[in-house]
Amino acid sequence: MSHLNVTIIGNEDMLGRNAVALGVTKALVNHYHTTIFRPSAQLNDDFTNNLLRITNTPTTVEQVISKTPETILSHKETVRGDIVARYHEVLATTDAQASVIIASDATPIYDPDLFTFDATVAADLASPVFLTVSAKNRDAQQILQTIDAANACILKSCTQVLGVFVTGCSEGLGSELMRDYTARNYANSSEDATRVSQIPLWVLPQLENETTECALQTFARFVNENDVINALRQPYNAPITPYAFQYSLLGKAKASKKTIVLPEGEEDRILKAADYLLERDIVNIIIIGERDTILARAEELNLNSLHKASFQSMHDEAMLSHMVAKLCELRAKKGMTEKQAREQLADASYFGTMLVVLGQADGLVSGSINSTANTVRPALQVIKTKPESKLVSGAFLMCFKDHVAVFADCAINLNPSAEQLADIAIQSANTAASFGIEPKVGMLSYSTLGSGKGPDVDTVEEATQIVKEKAPDLAVVGSIQFDAAWSPTVAATKAKDNPVAGHVNVFVFPDLCAGNIAYKAVQRSSGALAVGPILQGLNKPVNDLSRGALVQDIINTVALTAIEAQSE
Repeated sequence: MSHLNVTIIGNEDMLGRNAVALGVTKALVNHYHTTIFRPSAQLNDDFTNNLLRITNTPTTVEQVISKTPETILSHKETVRGDIVARYHEVLATTDAQASVIIASDATPIYDPDLFTFDATVAADLASPVFLTVSAKNRDAQQILQTIDAANACILKSCTQVLGVFVTGCSEGLGSELMRDYTARNYANSSEDATRVSQIPLWVLPQLENETTECALQTFARFVNENDVINALRQPYNAPITPYAFQYSLLGKAKASKKTIVLPEGEEDRILKAADYLLERDIVNIIIIGERDTILARAEELNLNSLHKASFQSMHDEAMLSHMVAKLCELRAKKGMTEKQAREQLADASYFGTMLVVLGQADGLVSGSINSTANTVRPALQVIKTKPESKLVSGAFLMCFKDHVAVFADCAINLNPSAEQLADIAIQSANTAASFGIEPKVGMLSYSTLGSGKGPDVDTVEEATQIVKEKAPDLAVVGSIQFDAAWSPTVAATKAKDNPVAGHVNVFVFPDLCAGNIAYKAVQRSSGALAVGPILQGLNKPVNDLSRGALVQDIINTVALTAIEAQSE
């Protein structure tokens, strides 16, 4: 069976939320091996201990609590990746079939962003939501409006509500609320998507006391256990958020460790990324440079795991002699001399590339302080392209709020021909598939299926036809404008009845200018995470970094390079 999970999120005062969390946990325990998880809680939290006492998996408070509320308050964006990692550690440790994720507790510090944060974390954990709303000081209509407002926020955060619990309800208010809720559902079968409708709503009275026993008894009396389980078994289209995708990258890389060489050992961002990866045992790393110098800098940066790396001096004569001989052999037709080989190997990118050629490393990541040309040129000269590839192209994995898409070519080919565009499309589709994305390719232009004319459109349409001939099973549409490729609503008008339009996840741009501008515009304006570029078509994985790359960008690129190496 697939894993069942649910996040319980309360409105601002959290009244009654604990009773719901206890009741839902107990209901799941009666059917599944169930664990709990707290993205944010105090380590001495009594409530978490009470929850653990009714679970049937062996976990401790220290395991199931990821961060303290104080950390969340000041580091909301940076902690999300750590929360995802801790959650999966708990699942792996317990082998649980179900999990109840209890969101943030009420705090004396008002944080207007906390509810949204809880909803985005639920999306990161691929978890639907049970919403709890307190009836205190609210009438029936105010409760319904509160539910709708909370649901709109949860939808915007890319997850969904599977059930609502209204707590602290008097008998009369509960009856009125259920009557109004039922009447609204009946009258609004095609309601606004932000309005909660057609999902279970349960009403709980005010608890007589705050004990676990009282909470469980009250929950069992007013909520049918099977209704809770059935609600959680409803279809749920789990989002793939940037943090979830990053975790999947690291997990896949760690599953079969590869060795990646980093030529830019003098760059602090490279050292920080390497330290992060080595601390978590995700890849083996070779850093080019002098061991003592690099470790001294690591100590200044408070990096504690960099000593786990291997270090390769560029002045190691034994290694240089081996490289020179191999380089002269590979470039013999170009008249490569030993002197020329030594001159080229004075370049760290070339030196690192030769480590890959010699089998010392499985892949290379460079470009944080070097140009794309400096990274790509050595790879083209000595690693070369795959037998079926006539070119190298550069694709980005674009991680949006709820899914991942591929943009190409954004890095290498200036003005590709129709044949080259077709190759880029097929390479990019293969990249998508290697990361678990079922490729649907859009060949982009200023024209949608013949709406515009011109030589640029002709090139894209010719490329589309070549793709269909070379890869007949690949879902592809072209020429197509970006809006019709992206939006089902626009596609319904511009590309009616086309099964790919509106659902494209591999976007092939007609030239480098369009592709490079587009990925950077989308990245900066939408907040999408851009991972790459992935250099497609090489015999061994060599990937380039933007010179503006952040440490997290470098971590992601090293991980995806390792994943590419696993398929070699």
